[in-house]
Amino acid sequence: MLKVENLHVRVMGKNILKGVSLELSEGELHVVMGPNGSGKSTLALTIAGHPRYEVVEGRILFEEEDITKMKPEERAKKGIFLSFQHPVEVEGVKVLQFLQRMLKNLRGVDEVEAYEVIFNAVRELGLDSSILSRELNVGFSGGERKKLEMLQAYLARPKLLILDEPDSGVDVDSLKVIAKVIDRLHNEGTLILLITHYGRILEYLNPKMVHVLKEGKLVASGGLELVKLIEEKGFAAVGENGETVKA
Repeated sequence: MLKVENLHVRVMGKNILKGVSLELSEGELHVVMGPNGSGKSTLALTIAGHPRYEVVEGRILFEEEDITKMKPEERAKKGIFLSFQHPVEVEGVKVLQFLQRMLKNLRGVDEVEAYEVIFNAVRELGLDSSILSRELNVGFSGGERKKLEMLQAYLARPKLLILDEPDSGVDVDSLKVIAKVIDRLHNEGTLILLITHYGRILEYLNPKMVHVLKEGKLVASGGLELVKLIEEKGFAAVGENGETVKA
């Protein structure tokens, strides 16, 4: 469903990704790990189509269609959803109104039906419905912002869900809610690309593959044994050519 071929990306004149290639099939859950500054968020934002991220070489295929030069809103309508690492505050826009508009634009759901769909989703996910009357992310805690991102993803029902560090800045209870939504969407057939540099959220999930990015390059791919190695010895335990460094 998603194929990233030899992707080189430049941001503000600086080369960040240096030949990244990935291939993900429908319904799979893949994890990308790496230290700060390794290019994880750049990969997520480039796939989603952020205009500041310039693809200088390579291409991105989604359902066998080249989307490398496609606008972000066009990618969203094709079923690509990005959950941001740092969701922004939008004063004057109520969460309920925002979600209603999102459902109309992405799924063609009218306002009245959207109201019911949204409240049902809040109940199903065990969220506090008072969040709907607040302004979008204004005064929200880290956990509240991430749970709202998960609610948006659950409502959007994307074909591809890209999660940029959904576990950062959240407590244990929030992490469980976030993992529950991810697991539910995964089980319903959504392809998920989860970006993190911690292994704790993976205690609740079962990824198909774990990939490690360092300095803009994909240096290793494997199973959960990679996560265990990183948790025990750090990212230095993964070598530059994909081999693991022995103690």
